[in-house]
Amino acid sequence: MKCNKGLLALVSMFIMQHAFSQCKTYRLSSRNDTINCTDFNNLKQGKWAVRVEDNHGEPGYQEEGYYKDDKKEGAWTRFNLMGDVIAQEQYKWGYKDGICRYYNLMGLIREESWRATNPKDPYDTVRAYHLDNPDKYDLKIIKVDASTVRHGTWTYYDPQQGTITKTEEYVIDQLIPAKKANAVMLNDSSTVKNPADSLADANKKKPPEVLEWEKKNQKKKIKVRDGATGVN
Repeated sequence: MKCNKGLLALVSMFIMQHAFSQCKTYRLSSRNDTINCTDFNNLKQGKWAVRVEDNHGEPGYQEEGYYKDDKKEGAWTRFNLMGDVIAQEQYKWGYKDGICRYYNLMGLIREESWRATNPKDPYDTVRAYHLDNPDKYDLKIIKVDASTVRHGTWTYYDPQQGTITKTEEYVIDQLIPAKKANAVMLNDSSTVKNPADSLADANKKKPPEVLEWEKKNQKKKIKVRDGATGVN
């Protein structure tokens, strides 16, 4: 057992030394993890934890996630300064990509759908639906000028009731009229969310982590998530 502990300590030291050797500057978390690494090209790498204080009426926040070559990559979580989760975002090439969720103290208020553009290949293939027949479409290759665009379904919630209040459908940053959006969603074999859906039906569409959180906090008048980062 002592031998195993000694070997584990040596391996940990080797990993830490390797991490340090890649970093020009860095911090250590309370668990001795290397965070906030800036490499010798002054690019942010690996896990970062950032705290921004209140400033001129703008509320402060903390956020955690990963950088790759100075660009945000993958999942990022933002907290208010009390430690409550206020945003869960996905990034690619430094831009929002995928489903991003936003919360207040009572629960989920909005889900956004984004698509990032590869800076090395700013072209995308999209469906161009016929104006006279939304059941028909052509595939077109277009150049996307923006770094990230709204693409997919945006869903708005009543955080107190957990019900859907509004949905919007976007294709490469263009808002699709409701009638056409219905046809688009049916062609894509998914269902448009209706504000008149029952609470039970709406709950089926909510993320599992949101349902679990609401189950634990359903008896509380004000629901507060514990989102403390644990990073010093």
